[in-house]
Amino acid sequence: MPQDKVFIDVEVDASIANDATVAAKLEEVCPVDIFKNADGHVEIVDANVDECVLCKLCLEAAPTGTVHVRKLYDGTELS
Repeated sequence: MPQDKVFIDVEVDASIANDATVAAKLEEVCPVDIFKNADGHVEIVDANVDECVLCKLCLEAAPTGTVHVRKLYDGTELS
């Protein structure tokens, strides 16, 4: 069985977790389907997180500082 989140971790702040507009934007912009608009709630699809291509489109689509993309292999975070 494959293990989720080996290389990348993605989190969203509680302040946007229930924002339907942000949920729709994140689902639309992510090229590897990490984000899902679950009836107006931001849902992270754990099985897709390690597919992240570090494109920063999610960081640009959400309010500043509300989406966190961490590289588990070196401890840095995209900004």
